[in-house]
Amino acid sequence: MTGPGDFDLNRRELVAGGSAAALTSLPRGAHAETTPMDRTTRMQVSLTVNGQRRDLELDTRTSLLDAAREHLHLTGSKKGCDHGQCGACTMIVDGRRINSCLTLAVMHQGAEITTIEGLGQPDALHPMQAAFVKHDGYQCGYCTPGQICSGVAVLAEIKAGIPSHVTADLNAALQVTEDEIRERMSGNICRCGAYSNIVEAITEVAGRPA
Repeated sequence: MTGPGDFDLNRRELVAGGSAAALTSLPRGAHAETTPMDRTTRMQVSLTVNGQRRDLELDTRTSLLDAAREHLHLTGSKKGCDHGQCGACTMIVDGRRINSCLTLAVMHQGAEITTIEGLGQPDALHPMQAAFVKHDGYQCGYCTPGQICSGVAVLAEIKAGIPSHVTADLNAALQVTEDEIRERMSGNICRCGAYSNIVEAITEVAGRPA
């Protein structure tokens, strides 16, 4: 008579045994066929990144974020959620901010792209970068590149008169208010919760007392 312990089998052994059984049941010479989904299509892409033309040959499925990080080695833009929900990958493309993880590089042939590396350098900070340092608009710093790129774009949007969901009067000149900044920056998530400092930094760059 057998006991319960005689049939003990862990999950790893079960999967391994099932795989071996499946392989031995295949006809001799059988192999997996390559489907169209397995074949890569490559394409030449020309981008102007931080003022410099860059010519790349990319898999057409490469996101703009991966093109910058993996092919151009511009690792300032971060891969956070990779679903367009956290804003860590924010870049400025042809004057507009986008989530670079959600767009393909081949869609931006000839575009002008600015990453955090193109805004300023340690010895010559962009005003937004300097304001973030002054107001401690970051803690861990992971979201900061996207926050800063978004902040620059937010002020450009307000200056251009582009309204937001909290704009009360569409006929009046837009003002840089805390409500406008918070609404427009809501797509950039800071896990450390430095939101008040971020608003102060953007407000200072806008020329209003923080």
